[in-house]
Amino acid sequence: MEPKTAEATKTTLTDLVLPSETNPLNNMFGGELLARMDRAASISARRHSRRFVVTASVNHVAFNHAIPLGSVVIVEAKVSRAFKSSMEVYIDVWTEDRESGLKTKANIAIYTFVAVNESGRPIPVPELIPETELEKERYEAALRRKQLSLVLAGRMKPHEATELKALFLKDE
Repeated sequence: MEPKTAEATKTTLTDLVLPSETNPLNNMFGGELLARMDRAASISARRHSRRFVVTASVNHVAFNHAIPLGSVVIVEAKVSRAFKSSMEVYIDVWTEDRESGLKTKANIAIYTFVAVNESGRPIPVPELIPETELEKERYEAALRRKQLSLVLAGRMKPHEATELKALFLKDE
């Protein structure tokens, strides 16, 4: 399999926040935003793997800023790291000012997808090559997040989590 760049997986969804997608405070429902992030992230993972993909987990979501009715919302997703059959996808959510066009980061999320065959069985995915400094930072952090997740799930022994241990043993 040919390795792919993170940029090759970039997916951008742009849309408006409509009245039916808001809560009583006229801000976008969190669930509506989660659905948009899931769609963008799944397209990104599919671009990387060129296979069917399924959402394995929502690892992190930060609703940092409310998104008001009528806002232009931009959801940008990129694969941040590929493992054997899974891919971590990092999602940035922006709002765009109607008058100035300036973008403000509103939220972030990290999802994990697994590539599967027609029978739903996991299948290998290509390696990911990060290019920019931000892609490299996210690539490195993805391994730490994966190890932490495996340790917390009891699927990896803490002493085997070499990347996590390195964080705590830096100054020794």
